[in-house]
Amino acid sequence: MSGGKLVIFSAPSGAGKTTIVRHLLSLGLNFGFSISATTRKPRGAEQNGKEYYFLSAEEFKEKVDRDEFLEWEEVYPGCCYGTLKSEVDRIFKNGQNILFDIDVVGGSNIKKVYGDKALAVFIQAPSVDELEKRLMNRSTDHPEIIQERIAKAELEMSFAHLFDIVIVNDKLTDALAETEEKVRKFLEA
Repeated sequence: MSGGKLVIFSAPSGAGKTTIVRHLLSLGLNFGFSISATTRKPRGAEQNGKEYYFLSAEEFKEKVDRDEFLEWEEVYPGCCYGTLKSEVDRIFKNGQNILFDIDVVGGSNIKKVYGDKALAVFIQAPSVDELEKRLMNRSTDHPEIIQERIAKAELEMSFAHLFDIVIVNDKLTDALAETEEKVRKFLEA
């Protein structure tokens, strides 16, 4: 498979998109992972340049001012995320397809830019209650942050219609199989 296509994964926090993205990256589908930039602090063992490019608010703003982002937004108050144009260039220069794990606004914006060259996949948990349970079980955020994420999830679910495919992650093995099938079909087309 030659490079040059984009596969975008978006979802509310806790829907399981990162687990699905990691699975796809393990399959040898010629993907380069687009590392997002963020102003948030690293969680757990996250490393700069691996999971994210961790930038100060000032560094992020300088990059915005220099038009270095394909897309960006303030996802939570004081917490920005974005996709650097240099990241897309880096992956395409390697002859790879690009795999994005990105918020719903960013995902829909990249889809608008690339059209049919991109497959936009929305991962959805079976319910908001299940999302809350998953967020609490992963124990990476304080309870007030979890409540912010739940409130935001309800808004994010209203974006699902902007995506090419919606996959409900009720049973992970089924969601992985369905996602893999649809992504392979897109890459082979």
